[in-house]
Amino acid sequence: MSNVNHPKHYNTGKIEVIDAIEAWNLSFCDGNAIKYIARHKHKGHPVEDLKKAKWYLERLIQQYEQENQIENKNK
Repeated sequence: MSNVNHPKHYNTGKIEVIDAIEAWNLSFCDGNAIKYIARHKHKGHPVEDLKKAKWYLERLIQQYEQENQIENKNK
C-alpha cells in the first residue's frame, strides 16, 4: 500500500472516504468535514482532526447564513 495513494488511515472499512465524497457530489468544505470526521480515530490525533472538521462545518454554516442574508434582501 502506498503512503501517497492509499495510506492506511484512508482504507479503514470497506469504502474510501474520497469515493463517498465523489459519489455524493460534495463541495470542498462538505468533503473535508466528512473526511476529517471519518478518519479522526485512525491517524493518532483525533481531537485535532475533529477540530479541523469543526472549522469546515463552521465555514459552511457561515456560507449558508450569508446566502440566506442575500436571499432575504432580494425578497
